[in-house]
Amino acid sequence: MRAPDFWYRPPGLRAQVLRPLGALYAYGTARRIASANPADLDVPVICVGNVNAGGTGKTPTVIALIERLKDRSLTPHVVSRGHGGRITGPHRVDARADVADDVGDEPLLLAAFAPTWVSRDRAGGAQRAVTDGADIIVLDDGHQNPALRKDISLVVVDAARGFGNGHVLPAGPLREPLDKGLSRADLLLSIGNEKAQGRFDGLTELPAGLPHLTGQLAPIQTGMDWQGLRVLAFAGIGIPEKFFATLRSLGADIVKAEPLDDHQQLSDALLSRLSNEATTLGAQLVTTEKDAVRLPASFKSQVLTLPVRLEVKDWSALDQLLDRL
Repeated sequence: MRAPDFWYRPPGLRAQVLRPLGALYAYGTARRIASANPADLDVPVICVGNVNAGGTGKTPTVIALIERLKDRSLTPHVVSRGHGGRITGPHRVDARADVADDVGDEPLLLAAFAPTWVSRDRAGGAQRAVTDGADIIVLDDGHQNPALRKDISLVVVDAARGFGNGHVLPAGPLREPLDKGLSRADLLLSIGNEKAQGRFDGLTELPAGLPHLTGQLAPIQTGMDWQGLRVLAFAGIGIPEKFFATLRSLGADIVKAEPLDDHQQLSDALLSRLSNEATTLGAQLVTTEKDAVRLPASFKSQVLTLPVRLEVKDWSALDQLLDRL
């Protein structure tokens, strides 16, 4: 499901009508958090989460965090719910044998960077990771999940969209009221270019004392020359337009952009249609890393992947918190 446009416009009639449902959603989230008894592990837990529903850049953030922890000679394991996968876990993802339908696309991608566990029971999955050698846990999503005590909570937000109209689901994009969500955060990371960061700063009042990191996604230089390449681009991520914009910035000629729902299944019928359209248009199929892991093995050779990585301007606020663990 893609985010409704009215979530990111000034509150109108539709948002106002849905506000009572948002209040119920917020009440349920607050009650679940307040009544929980979080498990306390023998190793630190860093949660990369959000207050918004939908794409904010959590997966690139987790990858960047993994690399930073490895630089400190730590052994991070990732614990994820495995959105879209059938396995409830705890299950350690095997990137060579598992498929996205079983474990979810994000865990399958993350498993290339660190041992990754899928578990609906976050505490159970984290404990299995510790038994398997983890000396620090990276919780992929879970800011509103109270199963584990968190040592560091990093909230990620897309700088261009910010926190939308400020309302809670379904009246807006928030999983809980913004003040409640940010009160449990140790850091905020906004992801976007300088223009988007300036807009975010101008529209968003953050809690006093909350460290604010800024970063942006940058394509990896693989040697691929995108300039003038005719492409049919498809993306099933939170904000597909960001992927299309990155391709255009590299000089690709997007003859068709196909936005898909986040985590959308890449059915045989869909892939056949995209392949036929690309042939008709004389275009190369291109997608994201997260979508690429959902492709059937027989189709992967037809599709180019554009990988991106998170570049953070200044990690010092996170480093200070890591030094205290």
